[in-house]
Amino acid sequence: MDLLLAEKVLLGLFVAIVTAITVSKLRGKRLRLPPGPLTIPIFGNWLQVGDDLNHRNLSDLAKKFGDVFLLRMGQRNLVVVSSPDLAKDVLHTQGVEFGSRTRNVVFDIFTGKGQDMVFTVYGEHWRKMRRIMTVPFFTNKVVQQYRYGWEDEIGRVVEDVRNNLAAQKEGVVLRKRLQLMMYNNMYRIMFDRRFESEDDPLFVKLKALNGERSRLAQSFEYNYGDFIPILRPLLRGYLKLCKEVKERRLQLFKDYFLEERKKLASTKGSSGDLKCAIDHILDAQKKGEINEDNVLYIVENINVAAIETTLWSIEWGIAELVNHPHIQAKLRAELDSVLGPGVPITEPDTYKLPYLQAVIKETLRFRMAIPLLVPHMNLHDAKLTGYDIPAESKVLVNAWWLANNPDNWVRPEEFRPERFLAEEARVEANGNDFRYLPFGVGRRSCPGIILALPILGLTLGRLVQNFELLPPPGQDKVDTTEKGGQFSLHILKHSTIVAKPRVF
Repeated sequence: MDLLLAEKVLLGLFVAIVTAITVSKLRGKRLRLPPGPLTIPIFGNWLQVGDDLNHRNLSDLAKKFGDVFLLRMGQRNLVVVSSPDLAKDVLHTQGVEFGSRTRNVVFDIFTGKGQDMVFTVYGEHWRKMRRIMTVPFFTNKVVQQYRYGWEDEIGRVVEDVRNNLAAQKEGVVLRKRLQLMMYNNMYRIMFDRRFESEDDPLFVKLKALNGERSRLAQSFEYNYGDFIPILRPLLRGYLKLCKEVKERRLQLFKDYFLEERKKLASTKGSSGDLKCAIDHILDAQKKGEINEDNVLYIVENINVAAIETTLWSIEWGIAELVNHPHIQAKLRAELDSVLGPGVPITEPDTYKLPYLQAVIKETLRFRMAIPLLVPHMNLHDAKLTGYDIPAESKVLVNAWWLANNPDNWVRPEEFRPERFLAEEARVEANGNDFRYLPFGVGRRSCPGIILALPILGLTLGRLVQNFELLPPPGQDKVDTTEKGGQFSLHILKHSTIVAKPRVF
């Protein structure tokens, strides 16, 4: 750090300390804030709590401070909600008041300061983007149109794994092949395209850029510069890398997918046929409803929100089935009994298989891909259970704790699908019970639930139908150590799985 920059940082620290103390004295008397640990000027609770604000750490703080508590992270207020009643208040009863999204310095880069749908503030832009995205992506008509493609993709996975001798002996990282499947599932919907293999150069490039985007956005490394703006100059290298990755990704989307689709549409003329999702999106652009940047950020959202989160859930489901062979055997018995041995499961079949549905629900409960949901924000001062919530507070709903709190669930520490056939038989993933919100609920709930659930059912169903899934030689279980991010949860080490083909 050069001398001039150091002087600016020190001066900024001094001014911020004086400001923080003054504001604290002025506001502390008139606001009834939620409880929380004592704060330190400038840093707030950052030095006590640290950067890793994952679902488990926040659950421990809830046990100490209650169902709603406040953390002051530098200059940002972070309100954490940890009970079903308060989750209902934030997501449903006061869904408008808390319906905006808070962003940070990195997400501002990757979303163009909220030009997308997922991270924009609640208002007209969000309503317009949600409406434009719903018809081509998130309806039952889309599911019925593309289910045959999904069935084809998982069929190709099964064939490739059957033909891979290594999979039968030492095992393979199934995630790699399933990642290709998920890209093809979504790129068929988006662009009417698919990648032939994991070695496809465009797929390799796309996967690498999306992976780097996720790593940079979900990391806790940049929190200090986000929480304490005067330290932001120290993030110049990190933010520069984020901008480079963003520009390369958006240019790739534009050059290889959007422009190609535009050319195809121009050669076919104006027949009025809209074949894939991007045709609908580009049609909205032609009508002046959105601009080219909005189109690119829609593609950005789908690449991250739809592909990666579903892949994480698939990977968690496989790992739990491997580590609980009796559950895997019970699921296989249901598939054989209801469909017949060797009869491939199809999308409509997934709803006839209650134990498969229970396995999916339990996977989403026990290993929630977005355990804190996507952060909410109140644009204006608000009230929550009698507490004052200052405007522009980041509000986290700890959905993982709602679904794993022993006060609300029977033996939640166990992976036990049977709970959804017994005491929790009425609980669904769509938010009909505020103890269980894997996709959120209300205005800002995840619309991708309509795609994720059938894809999860097809994938887990076909794999269990065709293979006995086992840990690699010399291991009793696969490692399910968690890797948390800003609000994500995936498996730390991608599991090597032995897949022994069944003979029908």
